[in-house]
Amino acid sequence: MEVIREAPLLRYLRWAKKFVKFTILSLLCFSFAILLLILYLRSQPLPETFVKQTTTIYASNGEVLDTMHRGENRISVPLAEISPALLDATIAIEDRSFREHFGFDWKRLAMAAYVDVVNMDMRQGASTITQQLARNLYLSLDKTWERKIKEALLAIQLELNYSKDEILEMYVNQIYYGHSAYGVQAAAQTYFGKDAKDLTVAESAMLAGIPKGPTYYSPFVDLERAKARQKLILDAMERDNLLTSKEAEQAYAEPIKLKQRANDKVTEPAPYFRDYIATLVKNKYGIDEEKFIHGGLKIHTTLDPVVQKKAEDIVASVLPKNNPNLQVALVAMDPATGYIKAMVGGRDYKVSQFNRVLGKRQPGSSFKPIMYLSALQNGYTPLTLMKSEPTVFTYDNNKQYIPGNFGGKYPNALINMREAIKTSDNIYAVKTIDFLGPQKVVDQAKQLGITSSMQAVPSLALGTSPISPFELNAAYAAIVNKGQAVKPIAITSIEDSEGNILVEEKPEKMQVADPVASALLVNMMQSVFEQGGTGYRVAGEMNRPVAGKTGSTDYDAWLSGFTPQLVSTVWVGYDKNQKVDDVKEGYLSKKIWAQFMESALKGQPPALFDMPAGVVSVYIDPASGKLATEHCPNPQLFYFASGTEPQDYCMNHIPKNETPTPLKPPDSSTFWQRMGSWWKPDH
Repeated sequence: MEVIREAPLLRYLRWAKKFVKFTILSLLCFSFAILLLILYLRSQPLPETFVKQTTTIYASNGEVLDTMHRGENRISVPLAEISPALLDATIAIEDRSFREHFGFDWKRLAMAAYVDVVNMDMRQGASTITQQLARNLYLSLDKTWERKIKEALLAIQLELNYSKDEILEMYVNQIYYGHSAYGVQAAAQTYFGKDAKDLTVAESAMLAGIPKGPTYYSPFVDLERAKARQKLILDAMERDNLLTSKEAEQAYAEPIKLKQRANDKVTEPAPYFRDYIATLVKNKYGIDEEKFIHGGLKIHTTLDPVVQKKAEDIVASVLPKNNPNLQVALVAMDPATGYIKAMVGGRDYKVSQFNRVLGKRQPGSSFKPIMYLSALQNGYTPLTLMKSEPTVFTYDNNKQYIPGNFGGKYPNALINMREAIKTSDNIYAVKTIDFLGPQKVVDQAKQLGITSSMQAVPSLALGTSPISPFELNAAYAAIVNKGQAVKPIAITSIEDSEGNILVEEKPEKMQVADPVASALLVNMMQSVFEQGGTGYRVAGEMNRPVAGKTGSTDYDAWLSGFTPQLVSTVWVGYDKNQKVDDVKEGYLSKKIWAQFMESALKGQPPALFDMPAGVVSVYIDPASGKLATEHCPNPQLFYFASGTEPQDYCMNHIPKNETPTPLKPPDSSTFWQRMGSWWKPDH
């Protein structure tokens, strides 16, 4: 039988046909597998990630007071707020085919794989912008094949879920530029002191070169090396027709003006206030530490940086340099809104971070106005008379309390409330609380905003229960507000990184005391700065009507007071049990307060304390306590709740058979006449 041999050509054609079928089938299977992979990746959510962003604290005028980042300073900005030159430079040096590929560059990947196989290691990166973003967001920096495969898959997912512009925006807000600056906005501010949108071509090219080696290419570290890297990037931009040759040359020739780096010796502004803000954010508003530091929050505060600077400068100039242990606290607030304008919690934050504005000390006589407000609402008038002399008080089942006046000085005569406030008479004060009952004074203090625990005992009249300067300041704000307590506010709003309002504070007032009684008390507290008053030594420092009250213990010196525009409290003393020299060191609290108030209100016209309806003013003869006539030698103007003023005229100085002629009440006087009556030479 004859065997028919198949022609070689036929065999080749049959083999080729099978190969084509196999290739087509393989391509179909591969394409199908790719399709399934894409569909799978598209259906899978990307891993959760938390991009750390810098939280910014703003002063009331919009100035940046502080940034919180703990080593990772990042401020995310949209693509529209980034210089186009920076984006071009980044693409040119990092991933020139970024707009064309689908997550990774096959040519670069093949070349890198070849080099890696030849060298048997992972020397070549070849990562696209998308791959770098995937690695920074979701993966470690380990150079392993497993990590590279995950990186490629995540890059595809990013491309499936985001547009090229969105990926680029995330990338430039994520990468590290050195010196704790993450993202282009923080980098622009760190190196050039400007926003990313304002970067020049030269600055953009230099900045784009840093991520390859943030320490190696930092212009702060080696400007010559950074310039060489800048030249490489400008050439790449010219190669990709992003710059002309002339533009590239001009950019390279442009002088680079780097931001002066912060000096560690420079004291940051308002450090105690910034700590107080951190406490509020976490404890009052319930924002956790991680979100506070890295959540990209925008915290708007009430601090006035100009007033704060004045407070810090005055404290530094008044406190003696040769006594670093003597400490201070100062807090100032707008009584109309409750906005905290300044806060100094100590003389040197670097030495001690304890905020003495919030620390509790015995307020001494600066507590008395709270008690006198209660008295004015319970039968007292500014003319209520009591004898000031050495007195033994008995309370709680024959317990004895023996207060004394400062320096052991007593009038041994009847004095009125105005005189008691002016001279800070202790006997008058304890007799007043004995009449009212201590619990009534405790209740009044609570209503005015004192939250500290207080003992309902006679010595409370002399400020023996410790409270903080912050609390006393709030109580004084209620007094000048005609009995309306105002909520102290340090933060007006908090926004998250997306612009959502998390916290918003508005001024809140509550009527807690009679407005007439409060106004009468304010008027009497002005006498503290008159001749013979406990604050008279610093009256010459001020050129406007002020009211307040001094306070002193063996260990504390206070002055708390106000104008209609500002209320402030100053405490001076020692942290440990060291006595304060009342003549030298105690005086400093008054001096700081007076200088601060005048400086803080500089540029604002003096404002008078106005009186509400229901108040009448009359001239009184101080010797008799009756209505003064034109013959009385030393008449004084007093204010009363309508109906409580004296009705009888002083007859001591009237000639026989003459009808008494009362002095004309001042109610009809003009503003300028009333201002002139205050503005006397001794002020």
